[in-house]
Amino acid sequence: MSTPSYTTPRLLPLGDSAWTVEFAQHIDPAIHSRVMALEALVDEARRHDPVFAGIVDIVPTFRSLTVHYRPDTDPLGLGERLLALAGQAEASPLGGRHWLLPACFDPEFAPDLAVVAERHGTSPADVVQTLCQTAFRVYMIGFMPGFPYMGGLPASLHTPRLSSPRKCVPARSIAIAGEMCAVYPWQSPGGWNLLGQTPVDLFVAQDNPPALLASGDFVHWQAVDRGEYAEIERALACGDLHRQHFLHGGTA
Repeated sequence: MSTPSYTTPRLLPLGDSAWTVEFAQHIDPAIHSRVMALEALVDEARRHDPVFAGIVDIVPTFRSLTVHYRPDTDPLGLGERLLALAGQAEASPLGGRHWLLPACFDPEFAPDLAVVAERHGTSPADVVQTLCQTAFRVYMIGFMPGFPYMGGLPASLHTPRLSSPRKCVPARSIAIAGEMCAVYPWQSPGGWNLLGQTPVDLFVAQDNPPALLASGDFVHWQAVDRGEYAEIERALACGDLHRQHFLHGGTA
């Protein structure tokens, strides 16, 4: 049985220059929808309401929204208004962007694919098929800039983290852990199960915004072979192809 959301959202101080509005203590698409609705309301209020003028950043997560503000902001006044807006933030179908991203599942890029398949009593090909048939919801960006925590992984593939994390995970690795799917934007340590790799960079400092994905987006994987992977990687590197090429559709 799922944990119910709060009757009234909670307002929590985060240091001396941020508020967190928390809707629940569990992960759920409806809760995340309320988070995104509040983000839209706060973003709109920043345009015309002086109380919100001091906001410098808005950070959505699985079940809460954090609002960072300048030191000259009236924190109590802002907090009261945030709670009022939170009461208006109703769950609704998410209208995030849809991405169709290429993914290569060759053994070179997927050191844990066979192990995950064996764990669940299936084949690597079936694991890949399941991944490519799933619409993953980007709940939040965290751990490192551009790293998407994506929900929607079918229960048949829920897999614990590695017992011993790798010291070096290649950049753009597609990985799963627990109920989540993610992509490592850069080479880094990591303990998730590596199932493939995308040729698309998830974080490019020169782009605006630099992170490809955002909370509320949806990601669909499209399997490509090693040759297609190399060609897409080359085209992106030399500017013949832009990351926005993989953006498809508008609303969920």
